[in-house]
Amino acid sequence: MHQGKYHTPPILAQRFLRWFCKPALVEDIAGDLEEDFNDFVTDYGLGRARYKYWLAVIRFLKPFAIKKIHITTTQTIMFKNYFKTSIRSIARNRLFSAINIIGLAISMSVCLLMISFISELFSYDKFHENPDRIHRVISYEQFLQNEPQGVAATSILTGKRLQAEVPGIEASVILNRRFAGDASFQNKTVSLKGLWASKSFFEVLSGFTLLQGNAETALLSPNSVVLTEEAATRIFGTANAMGQTIEIRSIPFTVTGIAKQPPFNSHISFEALGSMVTYENMLKQRSKSGNWLKWTNVGNDYVYLLLDEGTEPGSIQASLDKMSEEENLKIDRFKIYPELQALTSIMPGPALSNNIGKSMDSSILSTLFILTTIVILCAAFNYTNLSVARAFKRSKEIGVRKVVGANKGQIFWQFILEAIIISLTALCIAILLFYLIRPEFLNIDPMVQQATKMIATPALFAYFLVFSVFVGLMAGFFPAVHLSKLKSTNALKNAPGSGLLSRMNMRKVLVVIQFSLSLIFIISATISFKQYKYAVAFDLGYNTENILSVRLQGVDPTKVATAFEAIPAVNQVARSFDLNGLGNGDRTRVTLENSADSAYLYYNFVDENFIPLMEHKLLAGANFESRPGSREESIIINERTLRKFNIESPSAAIDQYIQLIRGPRLRIIGVVEDFVYTDISRNIHHFGFRYSNSRHNYINLKLNPSDLVRTMERVESAWNAVADGKEFQAEFYDQKLQSTYSQYATIYTIVGFLAFITISIAVLGLLGMAIYTAETRLKEISVRKILGASEASLVKLLARGFIWMLAIAALIAVPLSYYLFDSVVLSESVNRISIGITELFSGVLFIFLIGFVTIASQTWKTAKSNPAQTLRSE
Repeated sequence: MHQGKYHTPPILAQRFLRWFCKPALVEDIAGDLEEDFNDFVTDYGLGRARYKYWLAVIRFLKPFAIKKIHITTTQTIMFKNYFKTSIRSIARNRLFSAINIIGLAISMSVCLLMISFISELFSYDKFHENPDRIHRVISYEQFLQNEPQGVAATSILTGKRLQAEVPGIEASVILNRRFAGDASFQNKTVSLKGLWASKSFFEVLSGFTLLQGNAETALLSPNSVVLTEEAATRIFGTANAMGQTIEIRSIPFTVTGIAKQPPFNSHISFEALGSMVTYENMLKQRSKSGNWLKWTNVGNDYVYLLLDEGTEPGSIQASLDKMSEEENLKIDRFKIYPELQALTSIMPGPALSNNIGKSMDSSILSTLFILTTIVILCAAFNYTNLSVARAFKRSKEIGVRKVVGANKGQIFWQFILEAIIISLTALCIAILLFYLIRPEFLNIDPMVQQATKMIATPALFAYFLVFSVFVGLMAGFFPAVHLSKLKSTNALKNAPGSGLLSRMNMRKVLVVIQFSLSLIFIISATISFKQYKYAVAFDLGYNTENILSVRLQGVDPTKVATAFEAIPAVNQVARSFDLNGLGNGDRTRVTLENSADSAYLYYNFVDENFIPLMEHKLLAGANFESRPGSREESIIINERTLRKFNIESPSAAIDQYIQLIRGPRLRIIGVVEDFVYTDISRNIHHFGFRYSNSRHNYINLKLNPSDLVRTMERVESAWNAVADGKEFQAEFYDQKLQSTYSQYATIYTIVGFLAFITISIAVLGLLGMAIYTAETRLKEISVRKILGASEASLVKLLARGFIWMLAIAALIAVPLSYYLFDSVVLSESVNRISIGITELFSGVLFIFLIGFVTIASQTWKTAKSNPAQTLRSE
């Protein structure tokens, strides 16, 4: 974006500010907000700047800023009259009012969930001082001409060069997420998760505070550690932790600070902070050549900057671009492009790999927002439909009021107030529904549970109230405009139609839209469920039945394996660094010896028992053999890697050598049949099994299925005997696979729930329209019955128009749903279901059945009425 370009804040927001703000304050506040707005445009882009401007305006809705409203006696009397008239109208039309209130309440409960969810996500990291001045450096990796891949991390070199060379930075901190392990003190061992952090941690991220210790020096010296209050209590109990020495990974650390527990709404979480200088000393000892300081090492290091007041992020980005240009000239085929990311844009934010903590893809949020908007629009359509339909009955009321002096504006606000009262009544029911469905929403996906608590606060209830008034305005606007425009002469003649309604038949259009959306939801839920079942049952290329994976958590794998092997019901035991087919995996760049070509190779460190346990099929060569020592010499690759390097056959690959770009030269000793290593939505990757007798995170057990409950008890007992108090963490492989493909189950659950909501609302609307149609055509039906029409023919006559509307909705929804899943949702999935007649038309049949029952129940009741009694009373 051009930095010199001036942008105007949202006009409606400016008008709203001037409407409620005191005249003495409005000019100063408006000027400050306008300056902030243009800064936001530079930092975040125009769309987010407009959102922030609206938020800033709403925050000024406080007693000191709101001007006094002088209400005259006449206005008070008029408002009371509006209120009484609205209440009487709602009470007089109980059925239609109930339909509107229930429809709005159901849809608003979903919207309250989204308001709570979104407001909590946007509160992340706001607890720091000057959050708008804090930025993170992320990276985009590009190999040759491939698409750049976004990474939430950057290199230590980037952080050091920024500190030393770039002006405008008040302070910076470098973090690494590999500070974790068992902390030992006397005879007690406690597992800790934390970060390596440089000395300016508490200066840059000022929202993290120390309860004890000096923030400036706590992370200055080697072998210093800061513990959270909770971690200190777990290790030392009630004793003073300051100055005590604990041992982590055989390294002594002195406790130099006790930090307050990180807030829940922080994307960074830790139990301990180790001084970065300690980590750098360790890296220097391991790598004399200084590889750890390479520009391309962007996997686990994070840089946060606190910019000087007045420093534009664009100037820092220009320095990063120049730095990138210099460093990328030194490397071949691989490029790194660092980029600034505002702290407040991390959660939610773009989809990046290697996140340091909690993350939420902003596209997920956008999707949920769109779906929620659709639901509330359905309820608003209902209100509009029924209100306009009832205009015929209320036309005399409007005519009389206009004759005695009411103007168009007064009629308009009368109907708006009525809509707001209905909306506020619906809000009370919606809040109860919110508390009922909130636990289910939190349990939909672990990602949701980790990111939000959705605890109701006074501010949240204020949002609910504002939203309810907005819904009332939105739902009542069109009927209010339509009814207020009626001429008194037409109204008294019972002729309320307007040109707009007669030409467009708006009510029918809204019904078609409602049922189209309902059909799209129900078809989407059906397809999502089928894809989930397909993914779980997919042949991955290895056997996962009765395999239990136990997380080692740093416990000696040899001790654990020996303990498990002693259990009779454990048939096989194997170790691995990672688990296949769960959507993740490490990879490295490799070349084949005497070949100029290279490829990314996914890999897993395993022992000699892993391939037989998982029943991978060896096409050539042999399995690993058990051997002592840590030197890595051999590798077993898959067929896909052969094709990449143009090796003619599996047997031809044996005894050739693969060179890891950042690792050893390995001899190919075997070739396995292709299998799914990441997840089924992606292509089969280049893959290699690498042998290790120490680099393992899991023990995998093949269990006898005869008595799994008893076997699990024995496995847990064996673990407890050797695990030094570590919690037993184990899960069957099949369950892990189901969790991996839970995204489809989550889509199915959310869309299925929204399908139920929209169908319920649409059927309520259809019921109201059917009742109204039957009531208004009662005299016609009676005449037809006297002239000999049968009850069945009358039902057919009344229902025909509704059935046509449902048919049109199906014609719109079916192709749209097919396109949505075939070309968008499942477009990049390599293994997916084929979308057929069953998936597309089962929902249509369901909707038609519900719609017909709803219409027929009312039309049959009307058709059965006594025509003589009807004509006498009408």
